[in-house]
Amino acid sequence: MDYPMTLQSKLSKAKVRTNEVCQHLLDSDKKIVVEQGGTRSGKTYNILVWIIFHFAPKNRGKTITICRKTFPALRASVMRDFLDILKEQGMYREEYHNKSSSEYILYNNLVEFISLDQPQKVRGRKRDLLFINEANELFWEDWQQLIFRTEGRIILDYNPSDEFHWIYDKVIPREDTDFFQTNYQDNPFLSDTIIDEIERLKETDEQYWQIYGLGQRGISRSTIFRYIEIEKIPERASFLSYGMDYGYTNDPTTLVGVWIDGFNLYVKEFLYRRMMTTIDIHKFFQKMQIDRQPIFADSAEARLNDELRRMGWNVKPSIKGRDSVNAGIDLLKRYKIHLERGSDNLISEFRNYKWKEDRNGRMLNIPEDHANHTTDALRYSTYSLLSRPNFGKYAIR
Repeated sequence: MDYPMTLQSKLSKAKVRTNEVCQHLLDSDKKIVVEQGGTRSGKTYNILVWIIFHFAPKNRGKTITICRKTFPALRASVMRDFLDILKEQGMYREEYHNKSSSEYILYNNLVEFISLDQPQKVRGRKRDLLFINEANELFWEDWQQLIFRTEGRIILDYNPSDEFHWIYDKVIPREDTDFFQTNYQDNPFLSDTIIDEIERLKETDEQYWQIYGLGQRGISRSTIFRYIEIEKIPERASFLSYGMDYGYTNDPTTLVGVWIDGFNLYVKEFLYRRMMTTIDIHKFFQKMQIDRQPIFADSAEARLNDELRRMGWNVKPSIKGRDSVNAGIDLLKRYKIHLERGSDNLISEFRNYKWKEDRNGRMLNIPEDHANHTTDALRYSTYSLLSRPNFGKYAIR
């Protein structure tokens, strides 16, 4: 095929129907392009069109990585769309498609489809372009691993189903990022039937309308806790206990304090630090002047608990048992939770503590093993006391 010189003329000659998402990529000169949008805004389709026609004969020998959190979701969505576009344009060649490795050779460029459940590929070869589909499914650590091996441009797309996310805090504010927001109204190729279904959300589900209709940030359905940020723990609240979760190299040692007033819990972060020995924790307690106030810590760390008790601290093993994690979460959900401002790690983990989802996007009754160091400490301090039938009748010693 004899391609014109400019990408716009290539698209025009191929008679590909594109919307402004494709134009964003044509116009932007930034390293990172973030495409936030509602359902059917054409984000993914237009990004794939731009990739296919950008890496035409003039660009050769490049590696393009298209990524999503899980492989089943990748295969059923963005990979299928990519192959469909090639077939629509008469560009698909069976001999260039390696189905076993999920790779396609496009004009002597390698297009690889990978997921975060394939760590050997995530940490594999360097790439010239990275497209992360549904980027808000990824953790911050996933993003770091991917960008460390990306030489050129990075494109992210997602539905904004999280009120808080690392994309908002750490990617969009970067000087080398262009941010664009679209919704179904920016896609002129939708049928009236699809438009009617989307606009029906105005009446049936306000949150879904905000996220999937308007493309605006909303509250994720998988977020476990709701909370209120406050300036200061009120004086009327009574101190309940401290909660502690141990870590060392990769995970932090954390300490939170909990106060109670009726069905209100007030929480403050005191410690969030890695590489702390038993002596370090002892000195920290001395500096805080904890005295004999109860500290409920992970019962699995019997040696650490015993060492701290021998140093004079009132460390108690947390109550654990069958399904104690979910039981602790259920107990906390009976209270209105208030987090003191300045407890930055505590607030960040509350924002990102979510239920797991299966490969079909269904929520499981299992929390992600992520963003849970302060939340675990909070569970230890509350479940060990508030789950007792005689709580409040006797002093805590």
